[in-house]
Amino acid sequence: MRTRLAGLLLISVLFMNTAFADVPFQGHAEFDEEYNSELDKNMYTGKTETLEKRDIIEMTVSQVLDGTFSLEGDEFFAEVTSDVVGDKGVIIPKGTMAHGIITQTSEAKRLGRDGHLSLSFDYLVTPDGREIPIEGHMSTKLHPIKAATKIIATDVGYTAVGGLAGGLFAVQALGLEAAIASQGYTVAGGAALGSTIGLGMALYRKGKNVLIAPGDEIKVRILSDVELPVYRDEALKQKELIYPGLDIRIANILYEKDPFGEVNTITLSLSISNMSKKAISGMDLALMNDYNAIYNPSIFGDTKLLFSQLKPGDRYAGKISFAVSNVKQSFWLIVNDRATNKPLAKISLDNAYKNVSKDVKKRNDKMRKGKKNFYKEEGPFDI
Repeated sequence: MRTRLAGLLLISVLFMNTAFADVPFQGHAEFDEEYNSELDKNMYTGKTETLEKRDIIEMTVSQVLDGTFSLEGDEFFAEVTSDVVGDKGVIIPKGTMAHGIITQTSEAKRLGRDGHLSLSFDYLVTPDGREIPIEGHMSTKLHPIKAATKIIATDVGYTAVGGLAGGLFAVQALGLEAAIASQGYTVAGGAALGSTIGLGMALYRKGKNVLIAPGDEIKVRILSDVELPVYRDEALKQKELIYPGLDIRIANILYEKDPFGEVNTITLSLSISNMSKKAISGMDLALMNDYNAIYNPSIFGDTKLLFSQLKPGDRYAGKISFAVSNVKQSFWLIVNDRATNKPLAKISLDNAYKNVSKDVKKRNDKMRKGKKNFYKEEGPFDI
């Protein structure tokens, strides 16, 4: 019985395979031009602007690029850190991703020659998913004349310091009387010996290796003109979460240094009106970046709001600071619900930043552009 049943099943399978072997799978895919046209209308103004040759785009890399370990041909991504604005509006919004390739890499060498990295960029991926071909370039390599001048100046410094140290040693070792009796020849001899040692150190001195890390801002130069559509202001607004009765307004956003001199603190000027049914405190506030990392209030800033409680019906105006890993990222101010450990409200700092005064924006730009030579700090005899 089992053998007969198995035979019937096998025949049925063979029949089905034969019957449907010549029947193609049918279906279709439609390109909805009307939908895409509506999307374009909501996203763009209908105007275009030219991203011109030699224009500069500010970016930060998404991974560490090290002149010692990175290889030519390695791919990486970088993120645009500031809106690229033309005469008619924004043409490349903050948060746009750029695809890059390492085109040249060199380790540090003796004689004080620094390492370098050269990067090229071939396309952008906008927040709405569009891929835009570009030609861009960035290099840490100095012009040959400038590099040579830097090396010579450093080597002369080594030689001069060595000569001074040698002269002082001769006076201390042989005494001032010996220097006078020899009419200064002992000092000169010590200086010459010290200069020789200093020159040897200069020749043996190794340059610095390059390290570009996430958060470091690089400037990418465009190599050819690109025609781009202009975005609508409304299309670039970040989505927010509003909690009924809780009104939080960000009046100002400042980038500040922490006690160690690093620009990694964001200070917000807030006005809060709590007409909801929940009580909140400063400890419920936090910043969340676009990778969902959470940053709690800093104790090095104004702590009045941090230790305050706002009951239903209360209002508050003041400042609160947050220490973050990279002030150039996109952030949301969130109000956390202690019961569910989920955000009650999310307010976009990017949206609020559009209303910050030009003077504050200039100050913030100056603060965050304090760096960059991109070189590792290494000793003169590092191998």
